[in-house]
Amino acid sequence: MEKGPGEPARTPRARRIPERAHPVTLRDVAEAAGVSTATVSLVVNKKKDARIAEETRQRVKDAIRSLGYRPNAMAKTLVSGTSRFIGLVADGVATTPFAGQIIHGAQDEAWKHGYALLIANTEGNGELEQDAITMMLEYKVRGILYSTWFHRQTDIPASLREADFVLVNCFSNEPGTRSVVPDEVQGGRAATEVLLRHGHRRIAFINATIPAPAKDGRLLGYREALEDAGIPFDPELVMEAYPDQEGGYGATGELLKRGVTAVYCYNDRMAMGLYDGLREHGLSIPDDMAVVGFDNQEVIAAHLRPPLSTVSLPHYELGAAGVRMLLELDGATEGISKVHCPTVERTSVRAQAHA
Repeated sequence: MEKGPGEPARTPRARRIPERAHPVTLRDVAEAAGVSTATVSLVVNKKKDARIAEETRQRVKDAIRSLGYRPNAMAKTLVSGTSRFIGLVADGVATTPFAGQIIHGAQDEAWKHGYALLIANTEGNGELEQDAITMMLEYKVRGILYSTWFHRQTDIPASLREADFVLVNCFSNEPGTRSVVPDEVQGGRAATEVLLRHGHRRIAFINATIPAPAKDGRLLGYREALEDAGIPFDPELVMEAYPDQEGGYGATGELLKRGVTAVYCYNDRMAMGLYDGLREHGLSIPDDMAVVGFDNQEVIAAHLRPPLSTVSLPHYELGAAGVRMLLELDGATEGISKVHCPTVERTSVRAQAHA
């Protein structure tokens, strides 16, 4: 700012930099508690067999609280050979809204057991993936969750074998590996059973064209549900389309030639396209046609009109189960663990009048 007429020149004011707090040391705690640093170390490291009077132990704990002492985690890591971190390496989970629940579930479960999560989202970049795993190994993580944003078979990176690891939402046929994946067959059964419970007997299934465990599992679940209901499987009622909105929309014409009253779609995006196709043919959901999807992408399923009944991919539970398997809390030492896919019923299905 320029000085006014007759005003003395102003010298710039020095910016005050806040003083950095001095970290509290073991010696500070020892002096406050009136004990040796060795005694403080025994209390901090919870050596229950140490011969320390309870009154002394409590005095040390009070001093730790009042001074705000924090143990040196890296020093403890060097001694123990492991840290309180769990790594999570993903190829796209963090940027996929519904699959991001894998991170949420893993993080919540890790915190529950005293661990923090180190997350690396690689977007499928092999070099970045290698660097992320190397960094986590340098931090001596307790183990690594290796996740993909859609359920598939995967190759295990060589560096991952240097750690204790669990595959999440993916699997490998390599002996000795541990994996947590959604139960696609059970999910396919659940989707079909929603329609069966409402009296539908002529039910079409629009499956995906892309080979994947979900394609095979959801079809098998559909067939099992029909068999249990005493309804013969009719291959004419199974169609394939690209698993997106255009695929569902494009399948509408052929679907209507089958004379069905209900449709189970491979995913919610396909169901969204089917909604448009049915309306163009002057048909109402659920009065003229009942529709069930799969995935429970809430940004789609909950906001369609009418809201879409669907089956949820259990992403949150996949992340949580991955942590439990890594920490060997569920007793699983190897193999594939399948997580239940819950049904989410909304108003796209209505009972048939004659049912």
